[in-house]
Amino acid sequence: MLDLIRRKQKSTIVKLVFWVIIAAFVGTIFLVWGRGNDRGGDSSATALRINGDKIPLDTYQRAYSNLYTLYQSLYREQFTPEMERQLGLKQMALERVVDQTLLAQQARQSGIKVSREELVESIAQIPSFQENGVFSRGRYLQVLQYQRISPDEFEAAQRRQIMIDKMIERIEQGVSVSEEEIADEFRRRREEVNLDFISFVPARFESKVQVEEAELAAWFDKNRDEFRTPATVALKYVEFNPENYRDEVVLSEEELERHYRRTLGQFEIPEQVQASHILIRVEEDAEQEKINKRRELAEKVLQQIKAGEDFADLARRYSDDDATAREGGALGYFPRGTMTQNFERAAFDLEPGEVSDIVRTSHGFHIIKATGYIEAGFKPLGEVVETVRKSLREEKAKQLAIEKAMDAYNLNRKGGSIEGTAQESGLNVEETDFFARDEAIPGIGRIPEINQIAFSLEPGELAKPVVASDGVYLFTVKERRPSRLPELSEVREKAEERYRREKSYELAEKAAKEAMQAVQNDKSLAQVAQSLGVKVEETGTFSRTYETFIPRIGNSETMSKDAFTIEEPGSVLPQVYEVEGKFVIAALKQRRAADMAALDEETRKELRTALQSQKEQQALEEELARLREAATIEITPALSNLLER
Repeated sequence: MLDLIRRKQKSTIVKLVFWVIIAAFVGTIFLVWGRGNDRGGDSSATALRINGDKIPLDTYQRAYSNLYTLYQSLYREQFTPEMERQLGLKQMALERVVDQTLLAQQARQSGIKVSREELVESIAQIPSFQENGVFSRGRYLQVLQYQRISPDEFEAAQRRQIMIDKMIERIEQGVSVSEEEIADEFRRRREEVNLDFISFVPARFESKVQVEEAELAAWFDKNRDEFRTPATVALKYVEFNPENYRDEVVLSEEELERHYRRTLGQFEIPEQVQASHILIRVEEDAEQEKINKRRELAEKVLQQIKAGEDFADLARRYSDDDATAREGGALGYFPRGTMTQNFERAAFDLEPGEVSDIVRTSHGFHIIKATGYIEAGFKPLGEVVETVRKSLREEKAKQLAIEKAMDAYNLNRKGGSIEGTAQESGLNVEETDFFARDEAIPGIGRIPEINQIAFSLEPGELAKPVVASDGVYLFTVKERRPSRLPELSEVREKAEERYRREKSYELAEKAAKEAMQAVQNDKSLAQVAQSLGVKVEETGTFSRTYETFIPRIGNSETMSKDAFTIEEPGSVLPQVYEVEGKFVIAALKQRRAADMAALDEETRKELRTALQSQKEQQALEEELARLREAATIEITPALSNLLER
C-alpha cells in the first residue's frame, strides 16, 4: 500500500483524492491546533513568497499538521518517522500550500466573490458548531474562544476556501464526456489478454557464480565506496525525566480551570438519546404480501403499547432483534450517526417516555421508545478534575524538567562539563555505544534532533537541551569515529554476498536475452523452455484495469502496455522485461475482445460518471501545472530549515 501511494502520490487521481480526504480533516484540525501559539517558533515568519504574496510559516505548519494527522489516523501504529520520510509529507505540505495559494490568487483575478449568505451557510454546516443538528451561534463563539481564534480570522479562512472551491468548479465546468470516449473506456476495461511466460530469477544462477580471488578483489576495489563505514559518535548524556519532578509540582485551582478550558475538546459530550425498540423483521425485497403481514403485526403491537401494556414485556415476546429482546428492547444511549437515518431521526424526535409510530428501515418495522436524553455539551470540571489534574501535573513536570535542564546547560556550557551538570542536578552520567547519523541511539532510541546535533558538535561542546517524548536530554560527544573505506578482509562476507548477487543478476539477464533471441529465430516459447529445463507459466486473463500489475509476474508499466498491442496468439512481446528483480519473456496466449453488447445504459452511466470525474481532475491538474509554471515562488530560509530537518 505504501509503495502504491508513494508511486502515485504525484498522479492527478491520487493527489486529488487525498485533497478530498484532507478537506474533511481541515476544519477539525484547525479547531484543534488553533493558531499554534503554544507550539513554539515564530508563527509570524514568512515561509514562502508566491507571486509577491507572503505566506506565513504557521500556514505551512498547519498544512503539514493536517497531513501528519491524516496519515497517523490512517496507519495508526504503522505510521513511523521512516514512513513519514518515505511519503515525503513535508514536500507534500509545501505543494499543497503552493497549489491552494495559486488557486486563491486565480480566483481573485477571475473576479470570484463569496457572498455573506454563502459564508454563513457554509459555517452553519460544520458539525462542531451545531447543537441538536442545528447551528448555534453561542457554541460557534465558544469553540472559537477556547481555541483562541477570532471569528474574523476563522471567517476569512472559510471565505478563502469557498473561493478556491468556486475556482475549481469553474476550471471543471468545460469538461464533458463523449459517447465515443465511453465506448473506448468500456473496451479498455473489458478487453482481456492471457500470457505465456518464462521467468529468469537471479537466485537460480547463484550456484553458477565462481568466486575468483583476483576478480573479487578487482570488483571490490571498484565498488569499495559502497562498503564505506559511516561516521559514528558515542555520547555522554544526562536525562532529566519529568517523573522525577512530579512531586515538586504545585497546582492551583485557577491553573486547573485554565487547563480544563484549554483541553475542553477532550471532554465533549455528544448529543445522545437512550431508547428501546421492538423490531418486526422483514427483508426490503420481500413479497408485498409478506410485507403487509409484518406491518399488520407491528401495528397490533403498537396498539397494545397504546393500550397500556408494558413495552419491555412486548419486546421480549415480539421483537426479532434477539440481542436486545431479552433486555426488553433496550439499546442504551447512542449519538447521532450510529443508527440508520430513519431510525435515528425518529428516536431523536421523541421526548423521554414517548413511543414512536411504526418506523421502516432496511431491517423491517420498528417501534421505538425514548427512555432518556443527554444534551450536547462538555463534562463539568468536577467530573473530570482528576484527569485534568493528572494531565496538568505531567505538563508542568515536563516544564520543570526543561527548566532544570536549561539551568544546568547555562551553568556548564562554557566548560562543557557533562559531569558537572550531572553532579549539580543530582543525576547520573550515562553513555551510549557508537551510532551512525541515521541509526537509533543505543539506550535512548530514535530522536532525530539528537542525531542531527551530535554530528555537528565540536569536541567538548555541551549541546542545548533536547526535549523528547520521555524526557529532556543534555549531552556531549564522548568520542567520534570518522567515515572510512574498509579493507576487503573486514567486509569479506558482505562483499562476497553482493558479488554473487550481482553476477547472478548478470547471468540471469544474459540467459533471458539468449532465450529471447532463440524465440525471435522462430523457436516457440515452449521449445525454449524445454531446452532450458524450465516450465512455461501462464498469467491467466487480465484487463487494463489491473493497471501496471500482471498476475503471477508483478508490476511493469511497459510490459502491461505491450501486452495489449499484440494481436496474434503465439506472438512474442517485443523485449525482455525486468520485473521486480527477475527477467521475463512472454508471448500472447489468448486475446479476448470486449463484448460491446454488454454496454447497457447502467454501465454507460457509471462510465460517464467515472470519466467525468477523471477529466475534471485532469483539467484541474493541468491548470495547476500552468499556474506553477507561470508563478514566481521563493522559499525562505525559515522554511528551508524545516524542510531539511
